[in-house]
Parts: sequence; structure tokens; C-alpha cells
Amino acid sequence: MQEKANEYIEQRVDKLNALKEIGIAPYGGRFNKSRSIAVLAEDYKENTHVQTAGRVTALREHGKSSFLDLRDASGRIQAYVKSDTIGAETYSNIFKRIDIGDILGVKGKLFKTRTGEITINAEEITFLAKGLRPLPEKWHGLKDVEIRYRQRYVDLIVNEDVRKVFQVRSKIISKIRSFLDDKGFLEVETPMMHSLAGGAAGEPFKTHHKALDTDLFLRLAPELHLKRLLVGGFDKIYELNRSFRNEGISVRHNPEFTMLEVYEAYSDCEGMMRLTEELFSHVAKEALGTLKIKFKDQDIDLSAPWPRWSFADEIKKKFDINPDDPAKEWIEKLKKHGMDFKGKDITRSQIVNIISEMLEPETKDKPMFVVDLFAELCPLAKRKKDNPLLTDRFELFMGGMEVANAYSELNDPIEQKKRFEEQLVGQEGVKRIDEDFVRALEYGMPPAGGLGIGIDRLVMLLANQPSIRDVILFPQLKPETRITTNQKPNYHE
Repeated sequence: MQEKANEYIEQRVDKLNALKEIGIAPYGGRFNKSRSIAVLAEDYKENTHVQTAGRVTALREHGKSSFLDLRDASGRIQAYVKSDTIGAETYSNIFKRIDIGDILGVKGKLFKTRTGEITINAEEITFLAKGLRPLPEKWHGLKDVEIRYRQRYVDLIVNEDVRKVFQVRSKIISKIRSFLDDKGFLEVETPMMHSLAGGAAGEPFKTHHKALDTDLFLRLAPELHLKRLLVGGFDKIYELNRSFRNEGISVRHNPEFTMLEVYEAYSDCEGMMRLTEELFSHVAKEALGTLKIKFKDQDIDLSAPWPRWSFADEIKKKFDINPDDPAKEWIEKLKKHGMDFKGKDITRSQIVNIISEMLEPETKDKPMFVVDLFAELCPLAKRKKDNPLLTDRFELFMGGMEVANAYSELNDPIEQKKRFEEQLVGQEGVKRIDEDFVRALEYGMPPAGGLGIGIDRLVMLLANQPSIRDVILFPQLKPETRITTNQKPNYHE
């Protein structure tokens, strides 16, 4: 198999060198492609002179005439190449050295074949890039998942459905921006390298800045910087940002991921619920044309209002645990349900985290807001007035995944510092809190609602893709231990 692949590459290299010998540049320069292939087809008029460019995806030879298919990002068009039209010498020298995968420019007049297919009667062909590697399975598609992710460029060439997913992703992000812009939110940018790892739970990536001789962390979240902007006087802000977690990889997790964070002064958790319902509905309608989506085997209706599911009530039902029970009582009740804590010095917040991982709502035909979360789960949220052991916060679940998280932002600097200090209990190594953020709060931050949405997971849902790798152009993978081919073609005669 490997020898056959090498043979195909050698054949293409021979054609490349033959083109050079007759003075044809196989890697051309600028080509005036003023309109996409799809637009050419839409504006079809018989005998209109056009020029376009794209990748050759099919070749059909018929003696002294041939057909080829050209494809660009917008679609496909057929070109008819005839020896009498482009000249016998050109037909022999150029057309005979075209392979599937080459990128060509074509000039000619439009006509329709007897079957009604729009076609360019080629008068001139220009080489723009000679493909030296054959496309997989002669254009029938790329199935190997490992190659698809590692060589995404090939995946995009041969799998039209994959290209459509990323076109949908782009549209989703565009509609998010326009929605927030129309509501008066200001898009901002905050640093990706932080002197302290904060704003979210997780293991950070660490680096070192030589000039400053200081360690820095790739951000876990932009939250604390965005809240500083609330202090500074921006009332409605958002950031579409890249964040990083030095943790495992799965169908739902990639170390580098895209988040949307939105903050609105003088709002709260309830305001963020309404904003989330409105935003998701708007994006689905604009990007997909419907509020009813399918994810895996679930039919999901995004029409508001969405149901709520109480975390505190569910823990009471399953384990008879109340928020005000002491940690020792929690442990005893959980032991009755088969959990083992022997020899473990475990804190209340660690117990809550364990329980939260065990309990996720079964979402079916509607997105669901998980509310009444224990205060230990979020040191940056305000507590509920009627029960200070719970936070004024929600997590949004759809299709069995957490997609968004929001709360009424804590703006009390004294309480915030206390929460930071409590968070450090049990942590190993150097213990530091973000004193500058506390200082910012001391200048006064207005009450606000904050919202975070996982863009990659949102795209998974709206594009009905089972893995986060299917919605990230270049997902993180293990390094290749060797180059996947040992082909060493002779590029020069």
C-alpha cells in the first residue's frame, strides 16, 4: 500500500517537472477570481464570459475533449475542455498533466449541457497549484478519524459535511456578536497570560516570561479582568475568548477552548436567564432557521421558558442532605449510599464537588436551568437572601451537557477576600489570592449578572456533532511519533 502511494507521488512529480520544462509555472500567482462558483451558477446567462478557480475533484476524458469538476468553498461547477478550443498543443501539454486535487484557473463561456448542467466552455486553463499527494480514496471521502483530526486540511477537502459544520460555527459566532452588539454590549479583549491563575477552577498551563523573570499562566477564564471593567465604568461588556485548562481530553473537553463571557451591570442571575433564553433562541433561528434541533437521539425545543431543576432539593431527595448539615453528617449519610471516605481528610467543599459530579439532570426535550447550588461550588457568586448556604446561580444543561453558567456577581470586597481565603484551605504549594481584584472591588463594582457559555459545546448541539473534536478545526492530539508517510519523492530530475 505504501509503495503504491509512493508511486502515485512520483508520477505527479514527473508531471510537475514536465510542466516546468515547457515553461509552465505549476504554482501560479494572482488569478482574478471576482466571484465564487456558486454566484456564477446563480447568475447564469448563456455565453457569458467568466473566469473562476478551484480544486479539481473529477476528470472525465473523451478522446480530444474532457470534462473536469472544479470546487471552491461555495460549490462545484463543470468545465468542458476541448482540444479544438484551447489548442491541440495546450491540450496535450497542460490538460494531460492535470490530476485530481490540482488547483486550476479556468476562463471561458457559460453554457448548459443536454442534461441541463451549467458548464464553462474552457478557453484557457492556468495552473495555480500542482497537488503532489493523491486525495484519499479518489475523492470518495476520508473515514479514518485519527487522520481526519490530524490532517484537517485533507478532511476539509474531501468531506463536504465537515466544511458545513465549520461554516455553521462561524455563523453561530457571528449571530452571537450581532445579538449582543444590538443590545448595546461592548466587545472587549482581556489578557490571555495572567500572573495568577484564577477566575475558574482548573489546572492552568504555566509559562515563564524571560524579560520580566516571572511565571505566568494561560488563563482559565477572563472573569476577573472583565469585572475590573465593570468597576471602571463599562456597564455591558462581552468577550469571545480562548481559555485553557491543563486537564484531560475527551469528547467534551479540549485543553484550548472558546468561551463567551457576558457581564451586565445592575442585572442579576434572573436577568442572565432571560438573556440566555433569548440569545440561544435568536442564534438557532438565525443560523439554522429553527428553534427545534436534534442532538444525537434527542429532539430539543429551544422555545422559552425553560424548566428549572433544584440541586438542593435533589440532594435532599437522594441523600437526605441539607445545606446546613455539618460535614460529618454529610459523610455519614453518603456512606449509607455506598461512598467510601475512609482515611480521607476531606473538606465540605470537596464533598459538594463530589456530589455535584454524581448528580446531573436528565435533560430531554428542553434545555434546563440547574439552580439552588451550594455556595461551596462558586466563590464568586452572591448568596441567596433567603438561604445564604445557596448561591444565586444557575448551570444550563442541554443534551446531557453543561453548556452555560451564570450568577449574580459578588461585589462585596470583604466577603470576596474571605471566600478567596477559604478556597485556599487544603491547597498545596504557594497560596496566593488576587489582591488586585479585591482592591478593584474596594473602589465599588455595581451589582451585576455574569454569564459564561461554552461555544464549542453550543456548536456541538446546534450542528449535531457528538464530539468536541468535530467542531474545533485543529483539536489537541498526542504528538505524532513519526511522520505518517515515509514517501520521499524526487522533486528534481
